[in-house]
Amino acid sequence: MSQHEIFDVFDERMRKIGQASRKDVHAQGLWHQTFHCWVVKRAAEGGASLLLQLRHKDKDTFPGMLDISCAGHLLTGETVEDGVRELEEELGLTISFHELLYCGIVPQETVVTPQLTDREFNHIFIYECEKAVEEYSFQLSEISGLFEVGLNEFKRLVYGARESIEAEGVVVVGERDEKRARIRRTIKRDDIVPQPKAYYDKLFGTLNENDCVVPARRAEVDWEEES
Repeated sequence: MSQHEIFDVFDERMRKIGQASRKDVHAQGLWHQTFHCWVVKRAAEGGASLLLQLRHKDKDTFPGMLDISCAGHLLTGETVEDGVRELEEELGLTISFHELLYCGIVPQETVVTPQLTDREFNHIFIYECEKAVEEYSFQLSEISGLFEVGLNEFKRLVYGARESIEAEGVVVVGERDEKRARIRRTIKRDDIVPQPKAYYDKLFGTLNENDCVVPARRAEVDWEEES
């Protein structure tokens, strides 16, 4: 993560209007694009789980909170297909864009601090992976741990039907983050980076349509429909 990264910037209708640094994008509240991918794992006894990342304490937005399995900004000149690099960088997953299941685009505006306004066009995807949480090789500069939560329990939590749920995962420990420890923790809604209802409606709607398994439709973005 660098404040000097350059992003393409857009108007509110997602028409490209120029470029700006990460620092200026957030300081001026300029619209930009992000790649979001939720990693799903089927359970042998039925049902599914979601992978959450624990954001590093030094992140400029929402440090130390639980977040999407993998997420990142699209740099200037990149298309949404280039977003798969985030899966390799953050989780050590080398995959093809066409292995992803496409949910849609959700515009989101968040005032993080008086000096930081985050306006994003979030491209949301799903990837099915059978890895155990301990098997991921995650990016220590961005992520401090990974947790698995039951899909249905997580859905109830973010929609307000549950006050808390249980999660199991691994966190980095030690002065140099050289070790990992397996832990169990209770998660409340306030522990999770906030997303609007429209965001979760797209995510859970797509998961329901496809039964949380291998994509029935591939990651084909209909730009005209979504703009």
